[in-house]
Amino acid sequence: MGAPDDDPGLPLKLWRCSNGEYSPPPLDEVRVEAMRRARAAADVHARRHGSSRRAFLLSSAGLAAGLIALESAAGDRARASAAGRGGRLRVADSAAADDEEANVVVHGVAGASPVIDVQTHFLENGSFGGGFPQANCGENVPADCFAAEYWYDLVLGGSDTSVAVISAVPVVGEADPLSIDAMERGRELAGSLCGDNRVLIQGHAVPNVGPLDAALASMVDVAANHDLCAWKAYTHAPGGWYLDDHDPAAEQVGGRFIEAVRETGVPVIAVHKGFSGGSPFASPVDIGPAAAANPDVSFLVYHSGFEGGGEGAYDREGGGVDRLIRSVTEAGIGAGGNVYAELGSTWRTVMGDLDQAAHVLGKLLATLGPDRILWGTDSIWYGSPQDQIAAFRSFEITPEFQEQFGYDALTDDVKQRILSANAAALFGIDPPVTPCSADDDSAFRSNRTYGPVSRRDVAATFLREHPWTATK
Repeated sequence: MGAPDDDPGLPLKLWRCSNGEYSPPPLDEVRVEAMRRARAAADVHARRHGSSRRAFLLSSAGLAAGLIALESAAGDRARASAAGRGGRLRVADSAAADDEEANVVVHGVAGASPVIDVQTHFLENGSFGGGFPQANCGENVPADCFAAEYWYDLVLGGSDTSVAVISAVPVVGEADPLSIDAMERGRELAGSLCGDNRVLIQGHAVPNVGPLDAALASMVDVAANHDLCAWKAYTHAPGGWYLDDHDPAAEQVGGRFIEAVRETGVPVIAVHKGFSGGSPFASPVDIGPAAAANPDVSFLVYHSGFEGGGEGAYDREGGGVDRLIRSVTEAGIGAGGNVYAELGSTWRTVMGDLDQAAHVLGKLLATLGPDRILWGTDSIWYGSPQDQIAAFRSFEITPEFQEQFGYDALTDDVKQRILSANAAALFGIDPPVTPCSADDDSAFRSNRTYGPVSRRDVAATFLREHPWTATK
């Protein structure tokens, strides 16, 4: 494996990056200023620690310095505009200078909160992923940067993630870069390096490709031969359909699909809803009705309906996360129901905008409750997810927003539920408490991200890497 560049990059990765399904929003002044302050702090604190700049940027103290920089930049902006604050990071300035304090900020109290990441990916097809312009890890073939070895090292070896769910991607046929057999090889790799019970896998369901009966029979066969935790579905690619079959002009496969899910004995549907690119089929409008009609099936809503930005207080006519809230509320589903909101790419997008982050989490907590939000990062696209984990552990919804919008406090107990307990209960597992041991000398060690960074790159990548969306 190729070695990364000498400069590993800032550990709190606030720059633009996407999973390829959306155009990352432009950087605002707070994120730009936070990165400037973090770079300056790295030079100062590296000398104080008696280490190289590279070593500091790869340390817990370096990540703590990034969190401090973001909190100070956001606080200064709020004071200058006299605007109230909705989100803040609980991190003391001293954490960047004290290794022990930094470790608590970044990793939490040892053994107190395992992390189950319900959305991770790697690729095993040499052509897929090659268009991601940031895929520069030293390999001769850029697509190799997304191989299982990188996934293992970045997600399980390079973060506090205790258990990772390998999630399917919307590809069918020979082009599929993450087949069920590839997932099994990923599970075996993690087991050999880290021990068993570290990886869960999903079945990839495509009821609108080919004859419906054959597609559903294939699900039965996959479930019989593989230990699955859920079924992954894309209602918008290829083609378009709804889980509740409410649109007579769309393919009527939702009801039959849900019945097949039930019959396989794996009654959990993980469905992409959000980052739609304008497709109505990626809207969560069908989640509430489908969940209400099938109370024995759990609906895991990837991305929580988020569309990439602009989240504020709940608006009955709003887009993004508001669509999910509206759908489940109108269907009579609330806290403790069979709908779960997942944070992959959503948290990564809003963690640099603390007020928007407070609205997203506040709305989901108020609607679904603290037991129905699941942690996910959508990594490998964003490199190691440790910065996402550390930012979440440090994040708080301010009393001001709690009072103004009726949001619940994001307590340490609630965070622990989101990070692991909710997924453990959903999947019926007893997760390992400690993460895999990271290898600080690994050739993978850097703060790199791997996904596209501009609208043009996203568009080019999607067209190149998703040709199946044009056919059925």
